[in-house]
Amino acid sequence: MSDVFDKLIPIFRNVFDDDELIIVETTKAEDIDEWDSLAHIRLVLTIEKVFELRFTTEEISNLANVGDMAKLIMKKQTSG
Repeated sequence: MSDVFDKLIPIFRNVFDDDELIIVETTKAEDIDEWDSLAHIRLVLTIEKVFELRFTTEEISNLANVGDMAKLIMKKQTSG
């Protein structure tokens, strides 16, 4: 999961315009002040572009934290 996490860190820093932003597996939207609905959409679209995959609305709504996102990315990468 560390490879996925290493790619997620600069995505989060870019979307939230914070070069010092620290994310961990348990980070959730409530932990980042700037994480509103628009930032959420930008975040998801950027992750989809970088990892070259697509999420369903149901998949996104079931995510509780960044760790869940990383696990979902890994699952989608291995399922092709």
